[in-house]
Order: sequence, then C-alpha cells, then structure tokens
Amino acid sequence: MTYDLRRLRVHGLIERVPHTHRDRVTDQGLHTATFLTRIHDRLLPTGPAHLTEPVSDRTALRATAHAYQNAIDNLTRQTGLAA
Repeated sequence: MTYDLRRLRVHGLIERVPHTHRDRVTDQGLHTATFLTRIHDRLLPTGPAHLTEPVSDRTALRATAHAYQNAIDNLTRQTGLAA
C-alpha cells in the first residue's frame, strides 16, 4: 500500500493532507480518473469486438493491434527472449 500511494504521489495524482495520515485527490488525479473511466466505458466493450471481425474487414484497431503484436514479436526475437 505504501508503495502504491508513493507512486500516485510522485505522479501528482494525490497529495498529503498536512499533519494527518490522509491523502486527497488532486485536480490532475481527478482528470486522469475521469479519462480512464471514459476509456473503459467507451472503448473496452467494443474494442475486442472489432478485433474478432473477419480478416477481410480490416479495421484501424485490428491493423494497429496486429502491428503492435508484430513489433513485440520482433523485439523478443532480437533480444533472444523468444523460444
């Protein structure tokens, strides 16, 4: 817990309340939480559906996911991490 709170504090998402053992969410932390909530609500339910469409219906998300996977595969081969 201490590690997680420290990381949030370092990134400016929370701040200590002086003379207490409490923390409060900063404006940046609130904006970040709102952004991540919106991403979760809008993209995650539909994103995997786009990835499972037939290959002939290549969407931008599917093409990006494919390129991302290829980049990871190439990197693991170059570093010798791939079996």
